[in-house]
Amino acid sequence: MKKMTSLKMKKLLEEKLAHDDFRTSYNRNNDTFRVEWKESKQGVSITLPNVVSKYNERGEEAVQEIIDHTLEALKIMNEKHDLKGKEKHIFPVIRATSFPTKTNAGDPLIYKDHTAETRVFYALDLGRSYRLIDQPLLEKEGWTAEQLDEIATFNIRSLSTDYKVDRVAGNDFYFIATQDGYDASRILNEAFLKQMKANAKGELAVAVPHQDVLIIADIENKTGYDILAHMTMQFFTDGRIPITSLSFLMEDDQLTPIFILAKNRREK
Repeated sequence: MKKMTSLKMKKLLEEKLAHDDFRTSYNRNNDTFRVEWKESKQGVSITLPNVVSKYNERGEEAVQEIIDHTLEALKIMNEKHDLKGKEKHIFPVIRATSFPTKTNAGDPLIYKDHTAETRVFYALDLGRSYRLIDQPLLEKEGWTAEQLDEIATFNIRSLSTDYKVDRVAGNDFYFIATQDGYDASRILNEAFLKQMKANAKGELAVAVPHQDVLIIADIENKTGYDILAHMTMQFFTDGRIPITSLSFLMEDDQLTPIFILAKNRREK
């Protein structure tokens, strides 16, 4: 496999994403490649060093994955969407508090605060991908944010909560990773968390290091906190859409961030 550079990757992406209705550009300062619709100027910016790194690890397959995601995102941007009649396809998504609260076009996204580390946004599921719901789309339907939240919260309860379990150093760790895009969102299924809490032998902790996993830990000894902290950081580092490297303790139906200060110590 020939050594890939940012400029070679830019040329490759230009070839793969060539389309009469697209405009492409390269920002040398940021080392980013942008492809956008000529008419609306809505588009996607790709950080070239990241793609080069993935190419060096996985070859052409990694580039094709980026192409597919980019084309899907561009397609969604160019479509008109409605919420009425699609209520069953609306779900909440968990994001970090640093996640943008406006679209690239400057429209406010609908969200609510969740914990000190996380916020809840709302997505219209489109099959292979989804579109985050913004203020203009909500107003077009005449819905309130409360109505949207109620629909999304109801739908998250309908998703499977099947998990895999590992016992490590006397602690049970449960993993939900269905890859449906809403694994972390299952942290909003309060009935499920209460059931897990009721069945826990020790203290119940939860973590959403990235979009595609929910970790629930039944902590029975002090070592469990260190294992959970290490595990959460590893998932956070590897995740496609990272959320938070902190985990949360569930006490009185509230999620409180846990800070692991040193071996066998925890502090909230």
